[in-house]
Amino acid sequence: MLRPLYKAAQVRELDRRTIAGGIDGFALMQRAASSAWHCFRSRWPQARSLTVVCGHGNNGGDGHVLAALGMQSGLKVQRITLKPLDELSGSAARAAELATSAGVGCEEWHAGIALTGEVIIDALLGTGLNGAVEGRFKRVIEMINAADRPVLAIDIPSGLVADTGAMPGVAVNAACTVTFIGDKIGLHTGDAPACTGEIDFRSLGVKAQAYFDIPPTAWRLDESLLAGAFTPRLRTSHKGTMGHVLVMGGAPGFGGAALLACQAAARMGAGKVSLATAPEHITASLVRCPEVMAHGVRGGAEASELPHNADVVVVGPGLGQAAWGQAVLQSALQSDAPLVVDADALNLLARQWPDVQRDNWILTPHPGEAARLLGCTVADIQADRPAAVQALQRARGGVVILKGAGSLIAGPAGLVVCPYGNPGMASGGMGDVLSGMLGALIAQRGEVEFSAWLGTMVHALAADHAAEQEGERGLLASDLASYARKLINP
Repeated sequence: MLRPLYKAAQVRELDRRTIAGGIDGFALMQRAASSAWHCFRSRWPQARSLTVVCGHGNNGGDGHVLAALGMQSGLKVQRITLKPLDELSGSAARAAELATSAGVGCEEWHAGIALTGEVIIDALLGTGLNGAVEGRFKRVIEMINAADRPVLAIDIPSGLVADTGAMPGVAVNAACTVTFIGDKIGLHTGDAPACTGEIDFRSLGVKAQAYFDIPPTAWRLDESLLAGAFTPRLRTSHKGTMGHVLVMGGAPGFGGAALLACQAAARMGAGKVSLATAPEHITASLVRCPEVMAHGVRGGAEASELPHNADVVVVGPGLGQAAWGQAVLQSALQSDAPLVVDADALNLLARQWPDVQRDNWILTPHPGEAARLLGCTVADIQADRPAAVQALQRARGGVVILKGAGSLIAGPAGLVVCPYGNPGMASGGMGDVLSGMLGALIAQRGEVEFSAWLGTMVHALAADHAAEQEGERGLLASDLASYARKLINP
């Protein structure tokens, strides 16, 4: 139920082996172009004209073949190339000849050229890009984006890095990306969600997982996991069998985050939820969610015994980095129970406990917190999110969730990508709700890594459902709990 994701070099090797196995390289190119054509036709069935912008490699070759298919179907086709046709070689040259034989005209790109198609096909650059696009290719991408017309990107939006999802310079803003042979990890994280539009994967008949020596780099989570993970409860279930979550947070003056985490844990089905917070927040807790057992703690001594009574400890929401937060975090770290570590607990780990490792915790940093934990910059994290989350998991153990567009989860089982979520989640408290959900799932399931997968996915899907109902702007963290409850009762 999880889709395998690959790096660009792995897909190129799959392509090479497919050709070596007896499929002609040009025939494979024709398959790709035909798949792209069907994607185009299904998405824009009323379009009567298109502009195909072709680079000089195999990605451009796909574009030439697609241009021929468009002409044969009666569309008005504008073909623009970045390299003279007589300088092309290999399959790209054959593809260009096919388009010319089909009657497709060709213009060499120049500044000021008008893009005339109703839909633009991006066949400029393939998956080999590692740095910023410069020169003519940069100007072409800027022209495509300025045209304000829908774009179908072939294999990957030009300018996007296939292995990381980073956009070091400019990239095509596509409405849809059709990608071939193996889905690429860089299409699902980092800057990619702003560039790819809908992703349409076509295997071209290549069974990538049949090559056991080319294991996937990562796996893409799928909503279909939920039905099997959230089966009906036994009729004899009671609160003692549904786990006990302790949330430790809410330093003086910062009580809201811990309350959000508690309510999320309760809505995710935890049998019991306790809260260790500053005494002045007790009244607010009783009003907000009277089902939560709230304990006012003034410091580490009063907090030290509470973790021993819980099945899982969530520490960090509203914790602060002053003496109170440090003492509460130390109490959590002294427990053998699984931990979910978020927010200021992560910042305190980076500063006060730089060498602590655990196998039974989930760390949930956003890029800024990840940068502090790894001693680098946010730009370093975002330049290669997959490498960053894996480095952090190796350094700290357990499971690490690197939040953001295309959240990444690294654990003993490997790297997983969550393709859900939306910009409405750019508001305060979202991470606190996630930490509460994670705590509830661990308390009920006893598993850390799979709970991280499920919690990340339910959190993002709940936000998607909320946005579908009421819109992205104005989405609050507290809105997610009710939508999450529906998702875990399929």
